[in-house]
Amino acid sequence: MGEVSLLLIIPLMTALLCWKINVRIGNKLQVAAALFNVVVGLFIAKNVFFHAPITGWHRLIYIDALSAFNVMLIVLIGFVASLYSVGYMHHEVAEKIIDAYKVRHYYLWFHLFLGTMLAVSVVNNLGFLWVGIELTTLVSALLVAFYRKGTSLEAAWKYLIMGSVGIAFALLGIIFLYLSGVDLFGESADSLNWTVLNQAAKQLNPQWTLIAFIFVLVGFGTKAGLAPMHFWLPDAHSQAPSPVSAVLSGVLLNTALYGIFRIYTIVNTTLDGKAAPYLIFFGLLSIAITVPFMLVQHDLKRMLAYSSVEHMGIITLGVGIGGALGLYGAVLHMFHHSMAKSLLFFAAGNINQKYHSKRMDRISGVVKAMPITGSIFLIAAFAITGTPPFNIFISEFTIMRAGFQSGHLAATVLFLLFVVLIFSGMMYYVVRMAFGEAPAKVEKKEMSRWSTVALFLPLIAVIVFGLYVPPFFQEIIQQVAVVLQGGKS
Repeated sequence: MGEVSLLLIIPLMTALLCWKINVRIGNKLQVAAALFNVVVGLFIAKNVFFHAPITGWHRLIYIDALSAFNVMLIVLIGFVASLYSVGYMHHEVAEKIIDAYKVRHYYLWFHLFLGTMLAVSVVNNLGFLWVGIELTTLVSALLVAFYRKGTSLEAAWKYLIMGSVGIAFALLGIIFLYLSGVDLFGESADSLNWTVLNQAAKQLNPQWTLIAFIFVLVGFGTKAGLAPMHFWLPDAHSQAPSPVSAVLSGVLLNTALYGIFRIYTIVNTTLDGKAAPYLIFFGLLSIAITVPFMLVQHDLKRMLAYSSVEHMGIITLGVGIGGALGLYGAVLHMFHHSMAKSLLFFAAGNINQKYHSKRMDRISGVVKAMPITGSIFLIAAFAITGTPPFNIFISEFTIMRAGFQSGHLAATVLFLLFVVLIFSGMMYYVVRMAFGEAPAKVEKKEMSRWSTVALFLPLIAVIVFGLYVPPFFQEIIQQVAVVLQGGKS
């Protein structure tokens, strides 16, 4: 359990140290700490994937394949975002947008944010899981409001209000889930432990579990950006600093889905598969609602945010379709989206800083002005829209195959239609930004080395996993899929 303690303590200590020390030292310290947490997180994941789940702290901690997978994503994206943040914040200080004192606050809240998501991923008790997801909202809202402008404060306020309403629904859902087993467990302290509820899922009260799942799906679905509860997401992602937007989209949304899926595995077993249609409905609605907004966007980061709504819908749809193939595709898509979307937000951050604008009609000639960033931005945009031979295509195609094979013909055809429309809308804007002549006032050079180097880490995953999924990684995905089916990893 020492490694689990390290996993949770490192972000907390990093946040406090960076808050107190010189920014120049803090830059390097927070990158080194994030890298060390990658080592710790991957060590934990390796033990879980290749040995057995980890339990401890009087059954408060439980890390199975699903937990380890989310931990792996958080530490990886967290490290790349911390690396990118150095160059990004240096530019913001140089432009006198913020001062050094604000950078210290940024690192404080950024690493606390990573710590709260890690805590959500390792707790066994669903009550503590709820507390952890609420903490992610409170901490990340401070990052959304980081610039203290009218638009960022408004976005943070909307995020807090909608997040609080959603979390209240989720709390009711967890209470109802507790009621579903009250006759079975009585007042046992373990009655909200996922391990206990999952083992006794067949004996829970089906009426209470269905009500619980609906409340949880709406509640945590608000945080995950599922339609129609997604309205906070485009504002929050567009107003936050770009490295924060990458973490919000790349792993926070997955962490909210993690909360849904933890409870879904219990409820779906209790209801003999009758919870799956709810996921299919909300997943398909989330993809569909992205289409009109994607076609009429003016703000680059808002367009990427609506893309996140689409991909949360795709993951949810894949889990709803179910079966070995559907769950495999959904879990693979969680990984692929995290890598591709964080890469897109990093590239967009470089573009925004270079052009001093997020409006797409004011951005052109990116490939000429910033050859590395522009080329990577173009690759990432093709990847996120499901274009072969990049990684997203593999997972989307897998989910479509699962949909046709399982008989969900109408849902799968609609999914395919929406994906084509979203591709058309997004690439129309991306091509216009990437090519053409750059404005004369835009200096033709890359941003800082920190901001540029950070792009290559997720880029490797976007390209390599589009061509080849290593056998050991396939085994990892299959283990997570087993947990989502209600089994043990």
